[in-house]
Amino acid sequence: MPTEILMPALSPTMEEGTLAKWLVKEGDTVSSGDLLAEIETDKATMEFEAVDEGVIGKIMVAAGTEGVKVNDVIAVLLMDGESADDIGKTSAPKGDASSNAAPAEASAQTEPAKGYGRDGDAAQQDKPKAPAAGEKDGERIFASPLARRIAADKGLDLADIKGSGPHGRIVKADVESATAQPKAAKADAPAAQAAAPAPAKGAAMAAGPSTEQVIKMYDGRPFEEVNLDGMRKTIAARLTEAKQSVPHFYLRRDIVLDDLMKFRAQLNKQLESRNVKLSVNDFIIKACALALQQVPEANAVWAGDRTLKFTKSDVAVAVAIEGGLFTPVLKDAEMKSLSALSAEMKDLATRARDRKLAPAEYQGGSFAISNLGMFGIDNFDAIINPPHSAILAVGAGVKKPIVGKDGELAVGTVMSVTLSVDHRVIDGALGANLLNAIKDNLENPMTMLA
Repeated sequence: MPTEILMPALSPTMEEGTLAKWLVKEGDTVSSGDLLAEIETDKATMEFEAVDEGVIGKIMVAAGTEGVKVNDVIAVLLMDGESADDIGKTSAPKGDASSNAAPAEASAQTEPAKGYGRDGDAAQQDKPKAPAAGEKDGERIFASPLARRIAADKGLDLADIKGSGPHGRIVKADVESATAQPKAAKADAPAAQAAAPAPAKGAAMAAGPSTEQVIKMYDGRPFEEVNLDGMRKTIAARLTEAKQSVPHFYLRRDIVLDDLMKFRAQLNKQLESRNVKLSVNDFIIKACALALQQVPEANAVWAGDRTLKFTKSDVAVAVAIEGGLFTPVLKDAEMKSLSALSAEMKDLATRARDRKLAPAEYQGGSFAISNLGMFGIDNFDAIINPPHSAILAVGAGVKKPIVGKDGELAVGTVMSVTLSVDHRVIDGALGANLLNAIKDNLENPMTMLA
C-alpha cells in the first residue's frame, strides 16, 4: 500500500499550520532524512524531513495552503513496485489554485495505509479520521481551507453556499461574493432557550462585541480588514487567558545604572579585539539569572495543582518580530559569562526574526524579560506568559536627579523596572526579595563576575 505522508505536529501545541513550500515534486525519489517541505507554525517556519524512502506519487496539499490540520494527508509516497495506479481515489489536493477533483470519502473497508504520524514518525493509521467540519443532512460539504476561513470570518454557513469549483467544491470566489443569511430558528429553540441558564452579569461585556457588531459601528468609514495569522491568534488567546486567569501583582523599583555603564564601557574596550560588545540587556539577563539563584524559592512555575521549583536559571527574553514576538530561552544563564550570553542572545534574536527557532528554544523557562527601553519607554507593566511565574518589564535609562551616597544631590542614569508576579507562586515579600536582588546585581555589576 502507498504510504500517506501526514501533516506533522512540529510543537506540542500545534493543531494546524501552513504548507509554505514544497522542496520536492511528484516523481522525485526521496530517502530518509531528505527535506520534503517547509511548514509554517504559529511561531516558526520549519523544515519537514522524510522518514521512509520512495517516490513522491502525489502531492495532496498545494504550497501556500493555510489551515492544514495536524495528521491531514499532504502527500503520498510510493514504495518499490508501486505506481500511481495504486493510489486510487484519494482526497483532492488542497488549495484553490491546484484543486482539480472533489475529495472522495474513504471506504470503511479499505485497509489503513501506513502514514507519517505526529512529529514525523511513521505510524499506522488505525483509527478512522474525524469527519471534516461542515456537513449538510449528514453529507460532507467540500470547501477549500481558505474558503472555510473566509466563511468563518464573514459568519457564513457553508451549507447555504453553492460551490463553483470541481464537483461543486466551494472556493474562495464563492464565499467572497456571498452574504450572511439569517438562520431559521429551530423548532426546539424556545424550549432550549427556556432551559438555558441566564448569562452571568457582565458575561456579554467580557466576551466583547461580535465581528459583525464592530464592523457595523464603523459603517461608512474607510477601513481594511486584516485577517489574523496563526501567531497573532496564539498571542491573543494566550495573553487573554493569562490576564484573566493569572493573579498578577506588580512591584516597581528604580535602578541607578551609573556604575554599570562605567563597568560596561571598560569591558567593551577590553573586548574589542574579540569583536564583542556587551549591551545593557546582557547585564540584565545575567542579573536576573543570578537573582533566581539568590532567591531560589522564586525560581518556580505554576503547574495546575502544584509548583515546579528549578535549580537552574532558564531566562526567557521577549524579541519583537514582524506581526508578533518570540520569547527564546537562555538556559543555565547563571553559569554563562556575559560574552557567552551576549553571543547566544544575538543568535536567538536573529533566528527568531527569521522564524527559524526550534520549539525547544522558545518553550520553558520560569522567568522572562521584556525590554522596551530602546524604544524610549520609561516604564510599563508586562503580562506574564504562562507557565512563567514572573516577567521583568524594563524601561529606558534616563538622566534624573538622585541623592548620592554622600547625601548630596547629583544627576544619575536611572532605569525604571516593573516586576509582574504570579501570586499563586510568589507572594509579596518573596517577589520583593527577588526584585531587590536584581537591583543589587545591576547596581554592583562587578559582583556578577565573582
